[in-house]
Order: sequence, then structure tokens, then C-alpha cells
Amino acid sequence: MGAQVPNTLYGLVLDGGKSSRMGFEKGQIMYHGQPQRDYVMQLLEQVCDAVFLGIRKAQVLEARNFSVIEDEDQYQGPLNSILSAHHQYPNVAWLVLACDLPFVDLSALEKLVNERDTSKIATAYAHHNGHVPEPLFAIWEPMSLESVKAYVKRTQKSSPRDFLMESDIKLVHPEDDIILYNANNQTDFEWVKQKLNSKGE
Repeated sequence: MGAQVPNTLYGLVLDGGKSSRMGFEKGQIMYHGQPQRDYVMQLLEQVCDAVFLGIRKAQVLEARNFSVIEDEDQYQGPLNSILSAHHQYPNVAWLVLACDLPFVDLSALEKLVNERDTSKIATAYAHHNGHVPEPLFAIWEPMSLESVKAYVKRTQKSSPRDFLMESDIKLVHPEDDIILYNANNQTDFEWVKQKLNSKGE
């Protein structure tokens, strides 16, 4: 793929989940007047050198307007997309962002990027006064993505959070914990819509 400039940061929007609890694709939800995956892709384009949509092979046609990385299906869960991206561009860091975080905004992304520590395995958000990293709102350095493959092989676990909790990472705390709110089901969806409507969105 060619050599990348050191500290190059690519964005990866995770849209490959089957959204079984929500009942429909979470990336298609219209929280901000457009599908959520479009919204977060546009946000990431403002802080990253390039942005890709991580998808299942079955989603290729519906994602044809985006730069995509298809899951290689070598791993389980979110690591499937994250490591598929790493395999395509092994020398860059990845700002990984789930598409089911409806309150994410540009200032939260800028804060994460500005506080990035390239000497650590990753720079990840965590709730105020908390020490549990959010792996799907984090910057993963290239060395971490090599390490996580060894971790999976050694432990037979595919949890990105477990890996980060055992690693040397930097935690970043948001101005407001609401940016880490994860909308997974219909009840969450209705609450988010009410919250955004009260803010005039």
C-alpha cells in the first residue's frame, strides 16, 4: 500500500454490526438529518487524513458511495473491522468510531486527537473519573494492532476493551459523558431523539 507518513491518522467508522437489538441498521438512523454513518464520516474527515467505512461483505452495494474496508472475517466482533483496516494500511494509526454514538461531535473528536499520545498503545475515551476505556471511540496506534493479534492468539479472547485494559494506554475524559452514550435498542433510540429535540437538533 506504500509507506505512510509517521503519525498518519486514518478514521474507521464501524458499521458492520447486524444491529439485532435495534431492529434495523444503526448506521442508517437519522439523528442529525442524515444517516448516522454519513454524519460521523463527515466529522472524521475534519480530523483524519483519510476515512473509511468498515462493513460486512454483504453491505458492499449499499456502501458504494464511501471508501470502504470489508471485514476479512478472521476475528470476532469489532476486532474484525479494526484488524481488517490494519492489514490494509499497517503503518497508520486508526481513530475507530462506532456508528451508534449519537452524541459524538467535532469538539469531542478534536479533544481526542489533540490529547493523542503516540508512545502509548492507544488513546481512548473513558467516563469521568473512570478507568474503563471505550475501544470504539479511541485512537489505536500501529503497534497496538500488532499486539492485539498476539493477545487474541494467547488468550482466545476477542474483546478490544479487555486488551486495552491490560495495555499501556492514555485515557481521555470528555467534557460531558453523554458523548459516550451508546444507543443499542429502540428505548435508547427514543430517548436520544427526545434529547436531541430538546437541544434543537
